[in-house]
Amino acid sequence: MASPIKFAHIVLKTAQYRVMVDWWAEFLEGKVRFGNDFLSFISYDDEHHRIAIAGLPHLQEPDKKSWGLEHFAFTYDSLESLLEQYERMKSRGITPYLTIHHGMTISAYYADPDGNQVETQVDVMGMDEADAFMHGPLFAENPIGRLMNFDTLVDRMKSGESLDSMTDYLTAR
Repeated sequence: MASPIKFAHIVLKTAQYRVMVDWWAEFLEGKVRFGNDFLSFISYDDEHHRIAIAGLPHLQEPDKKSWGLEHFAFTYDSLESLLEQYERMKSRGITPYLTIHHGMTISAYYADPDGNQVETQVDVMGMDEADAFMHGPLFAENPIGRLMNFDTLVDRMKSGESLDSMTDYLTAR
């Protein structure tokens, strides 16, 4: 059986079409590659679209107790890039509802205007190290992770502290 070569895109349906298009284009620092009165394709890289927004005004607010998608995630290339995204969104009044060190990643979780949850993350372990961590006692004891204060991380980064010391799971604060 052949596995896919990559994850291509997500399509979100909304009754708040323009608000959602604007939010996602800003959040991703993306470009609307195509857009009309009911459909927009947004990308931030070489893919023709990573997020599509479909405007369907007749939709009802979803029941929060139903099963379905919990969140999806975007990976940044460094802790510095992740914290820059955090600061950029914070300056626009958009803050994460959760910031956490999962062990193998450091993550910030946001909610878009419709309440869809999106994680921004940076890998702080290679694949072998992450696999070992996920099979070890710290992860078994707490598979969610430890809360982190991103404002504190930003201050530590700006003070010149080593990124390695900021990503160590045992000393995360």
